[in-house]
Amino acid sequence: METPQELVDRLIDLAFAEDVGDGDATTLSTIPADAMGRQQLLIKEEGILAGVEVARRVFERFDPSLKMTVSIGDGAHVKPGDVAFVVEGPVRSLLQTERTMLNIMQRMSGIATTTAKYQARLEGLHTKVLDTRKTTPGMRILEKEAVKIGGGANHRIGLFDMILIKDNHVDFAGGITKAVTRAKEWCKANGKDLRIEVEVRNTAEVDEALAVGCDRIMLDNYTPERTAEAVKHIRAVNPAVEIESSGGITLDTLRPYGEAGVDFISVGALTHSVKGLDMSFKAC
Repeated sequence: METPQELVDRLIDLAFAEDVGDGDATTLSTIPADAMGRQQLLIKEEGILAGVEVARRVFERFDPSLKMTVSIGDGAHVKPGDVAFVVEGPVRSLLQTERTMLNIMQRMSGIATTTAKYQARLEGLHTKVLDTRKTTPGMRILEKEAVKIGGGANHRIGLFDMILIKDNHVDFAGGITKAVTRAKEWCKANGKDLRIEVEVRNTAEVDEALAVGCDRIMLDNYTPERTAEAVKHIRAVNPAVEIESSGGITLDTLRPYGEAGVDFISVGALTHSVKGLDMSFKAC
């Protein structure tokens, strides 16, 4: 299995392949090979900066001679006019890496900024906002890193690092008890040590999940009122079980779910429909 860094490098290589191809015709035809220059990342919108270290890898992978000097790092609150970093080196390399770097940084910074807004709504509570698998294909590792930079927490990275038994699994397996039992047996037979989460739709399923044993219970499409009742019930039976709320929860409806006492609230909007943070890469 590939490491996170190997996945990032493969993503960067793919980005260069689709954008640069066999060479930037405009740059190669207009800029002398020996031309040297400097460009700065200029922030044009208030938010949370994310992707600085990935940007460093973009420059290193394309041209190791590029020198990056960072003045504002990942996780910092930025405002219009801030300069996050300056890059010096061959102008041809600066121009050919510009769009790939900006695409990554704008996307990651937009996600970090959105995550910070959601987490701020939960201030004073122990509840953490979670991401989901609703990510841009191929960019998941970066988008989930941006969620962490913004103050949120990662759910599972993919289908391989946690067992999440959702409604379809329950229905196809013939119930929660059968699904969880099979999951535990599979983990034992395959030498896996994976946490097991079960999505529930009603009180009967909550009780079944508690009886068969799982690490986390996901309350799907519950109202805040039903959530509070379910949390009280679950805590009385097994205080160690983690509780997650999910299903159409927005920035405006987030706080009541946290106040109901859940440990986590998963929000697909952190990654699936985020606006990139405005920034530019200009000669200086």
